[in-house]
Amino acid sequence: MEVQETRIQTDRVLTIPNILSMARLVGVPVFLWLILWPAFDGPNVDGWALLVLALSGVSDYLDGKLARRWNQISSLGRILDPAADRLYILSTLVGLTWRGILPLWLTAALLARELMLLIAVGLLGRHGYGPPQVNFLGKAATFNLMYAFPLLLLSDGDGHSWLHMLATVFGWAFAGWGTALYWWAGILYVVQVRRIIRADATAD
Repeated sequence: MEVQETRIQTDRVLTIPNILSMARLVGVPVFLWLILWPAFDGPNVDGWALLVLALSGVSDYLDGKLARRWNQISSLGRILDPAADRLYILSTLVGLTWRGILPLWLTAALLARELMLLIAVGLLGRHGYGPPQVNFLGKAATFNLMYAFPLLLLSDGDGHSWLHMLATVFGWAFAGWGTALYWWAGILYVVQVRRIIRADATAD
């Protein structure tokens, strides 16, 4: 995972891509509330939770595509986009683990990767580097997980229909690939951070 410097093409805050990213952030607490409601003796509203998650995936695709097409890549956008991704993953992990759909070991593995990345970003910041551009490998990991979570939510329950079985099989397949890619991207990123820090030390 290379630390890439992308030319900032606008300093505007209220661009269409940034508004889409902001809307995704607003949807995070809504999604978490919907997914946890059954755990607090509320009605099962998994369908609405899936809709919010699907809309977040569409906006995730659109904000990056529109930013590049309309030359609206911004410093704020480079922060909002990965922040929204990670908050959706975190909220989904909390919700699905609370409801017993995800095992604790998988949640712990994904959270440990996030902690590792947070430390690496902090080290980069201390050396004067901003957050890196999200690259293909990191996006591929996120997409796999964002496919896995709704499928695992669909697989919840005691049903034995073909839809339930397909959701279970493909949900765990995407979860496995997503976790592996998530860690792969994180390790490559840490290696790159280490090289940058060593280069700075040599230059000094």
